[in-house]
This record gives sequence, C-alpha cells and structure tokens, in this order.
Amino acid sequence: MDGIRKNAPIGVFDSGVGGLTVAREIMRQLPNERIVYFGDTARVPYGNKSKDTVTRYSRQIARFLLTKEVKTIVVACNTASAYALDEIEKEIHLPMIGVVKPGAKVAAEVTKNGKIGVIATQATIDSNSYSDYIKQKNPQATVLGKACPLFVPLVEEGLLEDPVTDEIAMRYLSELIDVGIDTLILGCTHYPLIRKTIGRIMGDGVTLVNPAYETARALKRQLEERNLLNEEKIDLGTNQYQFFVSDDADKFKNFANSIIRYGILSAKTINIEEQNE
Repeated sequence: MDGIRKNAPIGVFDSGVGGLTVAREIMRQLPNERIVYFGDTARVPYGNKSKDTVTRYSRQIARFLLTKEVKTIVVACNTASAYALDEIEKEIHLPMIGVVKPGAKVAAEVTKNGKIGVIATQATIDSNSYSDYIKQKNPQATVLGKACPLFVPLVEEGLLEDPVTDEIAMRYLSELIDVGIDTLILGCTHYPLIRKTIGRIMGDGVTLVNPAYETARALKRQLEERNLLNEEKIDLGTNQYQFFVSDDADKFKNFANSIIRYGILSAKTINIEEQNE
C-alpha cells in the first residue's frame, strides 16, 4: 500500500494485560514483525464502561499508535473490538483488525450442532457482536452468551490453576454445559490463560475457539493481501517489541514476562489522555 512501509511496526492495544495473549500469538506466527503494544492499565477494565467511553479511549490510543508510525492496528480487546472498531476504522486510514470477527468466523465454521457459547465481559455480551457476526456466517446457529467477570482478576492474580478458579469456572460454565453447546469462544483476551481449566470443565466434546490465535492468523492473511508482510529478519539487538502503559509499568512488565517469555526488558508509562480527541 502506498506510503506504508513493510518494516513498520504492528500496533496492538488492549485495556490492560489481556491483549498480551494476542501479542504472543503475533510473535509466534509473524516472527519478523515489530510490535508496539499499548495497555491501558490506568483505566482497565473496559468491560463495565459505556460504548462512548470505550470509543473515546480507543481513539486516544489509536492516535498514540499513529505517532509510532505503525502499519496496521490490532484491537486486542474484545470490548473495544465490539464497541469502537467500526468507528475508529472510519477515522484512521490504516488497515485495522479486531478480535471478534476472526473468532466468530471460526466458531460458525466448526460447530456441528449449531450451539455456540461465548464467555466474555458483560459489555461484550451486551453488544451482541459475536452473536451478530456468527449468525451472518451461520444463520441457523444458536449463540448463548455468559459474562464471567471474575475470570479477569483471577488471571491477573496469577491463579491460573487453583481450586478457587476451578470453583468459579464450574459455576459460570454449568449452564452452557446444560444446554449442550459444542463450541465455546473464549471471548476475552485473558481467558486463554485459563484454557486448560475451561477445557477440562467443558469436556472433550466442546471445541474451544481462541480469538487471540485466530486474530494472528487473520492478521497474517491481511498483511499478505496488502503486500505489507515484513520478510526481512529483525537484527539482533533491535528493539523489536516496545510496550507502553498508562499506569504501573513495573507490574505490567512482571505480568508480561510471565506470559510472553520473550524477555520484555522495559515498559514505559505515558499519559494517554494527552492524545488529542
């Protein structure tokens, strides 16, 4: 595409640390790409905020990423993908991708009995974004949403495999088991980190769809189609991955290093509200 460099970084943003599961998949599947990640740790969570507020936050972050001369923006937050992506896309002349459509597309394709569950924040469930897109692809599908608000703090406290997480997961997931879904979308970027627990409770007969993985795949296709894939290996010592947050960089860095294992050397705190509306 005219004016966009292949070796420019990919911008990735999330309400906090959950989007690191998306960044991790991009690192795995697109090892030659540079990444600028922004986590809005001062204003997390987005899942209990209004559409207008989430859109305003997303616009500020997108404008910050533009200052880093990114070639595309990945909205690695389900709530922001559901509420803000369509509007921001109209304002920014760059390719953008969210996490909802790639996950919904795969779920619509793999279900056998047409019963698909979505676990996510309340805002993502209320937006009906997964349901609407699944039904575009598979009109016969029945989509059942379940908000699981306690999963995020459990993950952020590091309780990935713990009896309390098992207990909460059993309570949340029991009604989805009772209605006989055969496909479950992990509709919040934190949830892949407790995939093992969710999979054990749901059983082998339920396919788990990880939108983080599917988004990285869709991003690769998008970059290939636009001839924006970086084919050159990144030189050793280059600052390939940059991380910015709106609060508490040390806490973010510690969590990020436990998730990504690529050695995140630094995270810089910036005042995101200084980005013009």
